[in-house]
Amino acid sequence: MFVRVELSVISFQCSDGSRKSMQDFRNLGVWQQSHQLTLNVYAATEDFPPSELYGLRSQLPRASASIAANIAEGCGRNSGADFARFLTMSSGSASEVEYHLILASDLKLISPASYEQMTAQVQEVKRMLSALIRRVNPQI
Repeated sequence: MFVRVELSVISFQCSDGSRKSMQDFRNLGVWQQSHQLTLNVYAATEDFPPSELYGLRSQLPRASASIAANIAEGCGRNSGADFARFLTMSSGSASEVEYHLILASDLKLISPASYEQMTAQVQEVKRMLSALIRRVNPQI
């Protein structure tokens, strides 16, 4: 599967006269997909029982938000290697979300339809992250 990736670059001048640039994370398709996944996870976990307040109800949204947050943070870094490192952390968080979805499904906390939808989303995010990591840092 080929994923087209376009990076929007914002350039700015530092006080020492040098030019720096960073990606606008909001324009990255993988960030948009992971943000939508996070919104869906938050909606799905709203109805979890009070017994899960400090368990999956807390951990699943936190792990999901970490995917998009690490993409955003990586975009603010000044090197491709740093960006790739944060994308790799996002990929790890996506795998964590994938497992938590399996657990939530097995515990009957989410419907089979919600499980299928969010699992498809997280797998697509993982594919997109993998393609972007290879593009940003081909040595990985």
